[in-house]
Amino acid sequence: MVDVCLSEAEKTYIIHGVQDNFREDGRGCEDYRQMDLETGLMSNTSGSARLRLANTEILVGVKAELEEPKPDTPDQGRLEFFVDCSANATPQFEGRGGEELATEITNLLYRAYSSDTVLDVKSLCLQKGKLCWVLYVDVLLLECGGNLFDAVSIAVKSALFNTKIPSVNVTEEEGGQTELDVSDDPYNVKRLDVAASPCVITLSKIGHYHAVDATQKEEACCLARLIMAVTATGSVAAMVKEGSGSLDPDSISDMMESGRKIGQALNKKLMERLVEEEQKGLKRKTVGFLR
Repeated sequence: MVDVCLSEAEKTYIIHGVQDNFREDGRGCEDYRQMDLETGLMSNTSGSARLRLANTEILVGVKAELEEPKPDTPDQGRLEFFVDCSANATPQFEGRGGEELATEITNLLYRAYSSDTVLDVKSLCLQKGKLCWVLYVDVLLLECGGNLFDAVSIAVKSALFNTKIPSVNVTEEEGGQTELDVSDDPYNVKRLDVAASPCVITLSKIGHYHAVDATQKEEACCLARLIMAVTATGSVAAMVKEGSGSLDPDSISDMMESGRKIGQALNKKLMERLVEEEQKGLKRKTVGFLR
């Protein structure tokens, strides 16, 4: 979280707003801010997405590279995540200020995509133990306006949806030599099925209540939060508790129930809009969370 200094009066106002289910920007506790999403905007990548969530802006690029599978997963391709907290996003990221946050986001992404049930990494393998596709997912934080984990996950899922992997014909010659014929036809590509990939839902405990999509001011009033990677079916692919405050069992149960419900709705809305706009062949997509 990016530090924001608030007076006690401002904190009291924000806490009471969440308590009354009417936040300072008019949203309810389970409402997201408007999202503006673009895909396919970087020609030098296999897939890309740019998400703006109020004052938070994320850019994601995916590059597909042919490499050797890892010895412990010889029949699978893999994803490699890299997160860069740009110093232009906030002065706090200057020097090594953003490294800890980048590590936290990277670790959560690895946990969220650790199961082959959320993304079929076996489909990325071309030759068992010899050749597979590795998807390098680069995330750049351009501006920080709160709720970074959720915004990053939505941008990553959208970029993976947009990813086009060239078709490859693999033939083995005598002597064990492998010959590759990589298609340069932009229409002869393979697409990823990201329907089961999770979106991250961050539930911030503010006072005695919780809210999603917290602004920077609301994050400054939050002592504990639950970060959940939720799939379209409501299953939790990863979960992290953050903050110095404690969460009692009842609070955790309520937050998890809210996270599953909101995660299912967000995944459904995002996939519907991505598929709809992909079929129309449009580049720009606007995704607004259902209120």
